[in-house]
Amino acid sequence: MTTSSFQALEYGPTPGRGDPAAPTDAAHPEEPRGDVYLRVQASPEFQEIRRRYRDFVFPMTVLFLVWYFAYVLASTLARDLMARPVVGEINVALAFGLAQFASTFLITWLYARHAVRKRDRAALALRWETQERLR
Repeated sequence: MTTSSFQALEYGPTPGRGDPAAPTDAAHPEEPRGDVYLRVQASPEFQEIRRRYRDFVFPMTVLFLVWYFAYVLASTLARDLMARPVVGEINVALAFGLAQFASTFLITWLYARHAVRKRDRAALALRWETQERLR
């Protein structure tokens, strides 16, 4: 099978590429692509997905930036504190720096978990609905 055959099986025929035009659904008569995307953007489902995204990303970004700038400021303004040994040769600055890396991985994991639990299903359903309107 060719690649286009696989695409036709999985996604249906692609209009405008030599494949027969896809039948139009009576519930969604053919409309310009721009109108479909504008309608999706204005839909309550899309707005809910965006709200869930913003509810996670904005607070997490603020939290991370405060955490990062606290490290920068402490390194600049509290040199004695940052030079204080914690364990052996490891001082507060090194521990703080390693915690920056750990927090980055933690935020990435939290973001992926949030996406799977709160947004992916709704976004996929909206994507399929949009694709159906564009056929």
